Amino acid sequence: MATNQDHNTDPTIGRLVHDASKDISTLIQKEIQLAKSELKVSVQAGGIGVGLFAGAAFILVLAIIMLSFAFVYLIHWSGSGLDLQWAFLIVFGFYLLVTALLVFIGVRKMKQVRAPERAIEQGREIPKALKGETSA
Repeated sequence: MATNQDHNTDPTIGRLVHDASKDISTLIQKEIQLAKSELKVSVQAGGIGVGLFAGAAFILVLAIIMLSFAFVYLIHWSGSGLDLQWAFLIVFGFYLLVTALLVFIGVRKMKQVRAPERAIEQGREIPKALKGETSA
């Protein structure tokens, strides 16, 4: 025979739901804290990586400048080639042509960019699906 004391120690459905929601809330908070700490480490590593890439890009720009001077003096060839001013203009013109070609290709690629039409259409279907409606 069960007594009142045994009945009072049994958890009620409301108490179980309350405990479960509290546990889920705690779990989610801990997961968010874990994600934040992982992101902090990743962002620090990413920042260092970006800084190293920026340094490499700067050195590459300096190398291109040096290579440009090498081309100019190659064209000049110790005075037996073209005059220095013409050699500099030839290298400058070459860079202008390369720049124009890159801009042309970039513009053509940008014109190919389209909105994600299928994703947008599926996004519009989500509210209908949540309401239980089906699309024809």
